[in-house]
Amino acid sequence: MSWIWIAIFLSVFISERSNGVEGKRGFGPGEQDWGHVKVRAGAHMFWWLYYANPPEKSGYFDAFSKPLVIWLQGGPGSPSTAYGNFEEIGPLDINLQRRNYTWVNDYNVLFIDNPVGTGFSYVENNSNFTRNNIEIAKDLLHCMTGFSNAIPQFKKVPTYIVAESYGGKMATHFALAWDALQKRGYIKSNLKGIGLGDSWISPIDTVLSYAPYLYYTGMVNYDGYEKIQNAAELTRAAIESENWHYATARFYETWKVIMNCTNNIDLYNLLERKIPFKKLQPKYHSGAREELRESDFEKKLNFLMNGKVKTALGLKNLFKIRSSEIKRNLDEDFMTSVTNIIEKILDETNLKVFVYNGQLDVIVPTASTVAWLEKLKWNGAEKWRNSERVDLTIDNNIEGYVQGYKNLKMFWINRAGHMVPKDNYYATNLMLKMLTSEA
Repeated sequence: MSWIWIAIFLSVFISERSNGVEGKRGFGPGEQDWGHVKVRAGAHMFWWLYYANPPEKSGYFDAFSKPLVIWLQGGPGSPSTAYGNFEEIGPLDINLQRRNYTWVNDYNVLFIDNPVGTGFSYVENNSNFTRNNIEIAKDLLHCMTGFSNAIPQFKKVPTYIVAESYGGKMATHFALAWDALQKRGYIKSNLKGIGLGDSWISPIDTVLSYAPYLYYTGMVNYDGYEKIQNAAELTRAAIESENWHYATARFYETWKVIMNCTNNIDLYNLLERKIPFKKLQPKYHSGAREELRESDFEKKLNFLMNGKVKTALGLKNLFKIRSSEIKRNLDEDFMTSVTNIIEKILDETNLKVFVYNGQLDVIVPTASTVAWLEKLKWNGAEKWRNSERVDLTIDNNIEGYVQGYKNLKMFWINRAGHMVPKDNYYATNLMLKMLTSEA
């Protein structure tokens, strides 16, 4: 990383020191901690930590002997403390039942509501929203500084960023800047790697994969293929001309075409049951943006976060399950690629880079992830492309495949859509063990 980047991020570490906090009872089982960090004037980021809580523990247990996993949700504007926590990896599900395969069994898990303005994170006025990935990374670094000051024991704990969807894009600048500051001693920490799940890394590759993926899975006929491909080509033209606002608009138009051509396919998992448009109320038959996913589940989640969770954590600000303001402010940055940042991570750091994708994901099809991976220009590119691919076999079942060279690994996850930990926890747990191992 250049010294220009160091200058950009150095201001992150001029912050007030918080008092140390011992683990306390929060919402649900196990010891927890949480708090807000003022990441800059008018912007406050919320974090919620679950200390590792193995079900088989007895007597004294040192949670700091377990790795710290930071979870970043996508959207942008979907809160980690809600979706990642209650839908995917936290100790309780949406019905407040214990989840057998929670990550908290094996790791300290830190959920961050990011960017500011989502979940329990908040801004004091609209000028405080972030507008690009670099600003998001700065806020996240400020947040981690506040977190480390609150619980300094984690400065030595092996730490990994695991991110989903647009969270993967946000994780790239975050990890690269953090590593550079860590190596130069500006931050005392032990960041070791990142996991990028179904991530929004190269939007052009993703959009161009839609038509062939849906056609060859039988979700559309050739007429549908042509309509989707034509919409994708308009998106490509806008990206290539760097008309970023129009590119974002064309992307959502492509999604609209997909929804209409597939009669309301589930973008998160193409095998999930969905009510066809002709059976829906007219107000839902728009084929529009991600807000289509507004559902009884999300209403229930929003009610939980603004009710029992908010009360248990002693919070006062309103929880936001979605934020259209975040999307609008990131409109110019939404369709930009961050493959160049991943190349820098691979060439300039020792961080592990694990990329994983659900085979049933429509939002970010596996083919699009493989496409940008194979085009990366880094020192190990050719050897990575020629590396052996092996089965991920668990209890005599093939749960996926992995291919890797040096610090880059790609995981194909079977029977999983966009939210891999929710759909295939067996493969996810194996991937996490590999990510957090010293090997």
